[in-house]
Amino acid sequence: MSESEDIRTVAPALEKYAQKVVLGDLWKRPSLSPRDRSIVTLAALIARDQTVELPFYLNLALDNGVKPAEISEIVTHLAFYTGWANAMDALPATRSIFKSRNIGADQLPPASGPQLLIDEAAEKQRATRVGEQFAQITPSLVQYTTDVLFRDLWLRPGLAPRDRSLVTVSALVATGQVAQITYHLNRAMDNGLTREEAGELLGHLAFYAGWPHAFSAAPVVKDVIEKRPASK
Repeated sequence: MSESEDIRTVAPALEKYAQKVVLGDLWKRPSLSPRDRSIVTLAALIARDQTVELPFYLNLALDNGVKPAEISEIVTHLAFYTGWANAMDALPATRSIFKSRNIGADQLPPASGPQLLIDEAAEKQRATRVGEQFAQITPSLVQYTTDVLFRDLWLRPGLAPRDRSLVTVSALVATGQVAQITYHLNRAMDNGLTREEAGELLGHLAFYAGWPHAFSAAPVVKDVIEKRPASK
């Protein structure tokens, strides 16, 4: 029995929405490329630990031009932004799809190696601000945030900064972490995400994370967009 038939035996209306609205309309909207929609969807599914549909969307992502190395980096990145266990839960489905498509270690990013250049001034400003707020309370969090996240993870070249930001913002929206969206959406837009793409991201995530999460994030996204300089 196909997935479509399986859905129809339980919820015919759900199958109709899946085919006509989600796959038939949402994924065809031009405001986000199919590749970007795949990145957003994988981020949402992994962030919410929803692995049932991962095989379908992993295959779709590869068909839409997301590289195996980029999928590997998405899983790794989300270990930090949605929790270690969520990344681990994504491994079996990802490993199975990689095996079925003959994707080997030669197509995956190395554990370490050359990194992207860092904006020292911006990173110093971020680290100083966070240190002043929290170093006395949680020095380990401040240290790991600087040393592991922003001076290591974010500089890994296997995922472009814009895509890494897209993954982060998508995961934050999908898990209702509204307080963190302002910083990371501004960073995403500094990395090349447009206003239109930021807005479309919410419409896409409404289907994959639920309307409440999308609408909870909407005022924050609106505020960020309205406060950005016109050229941004």
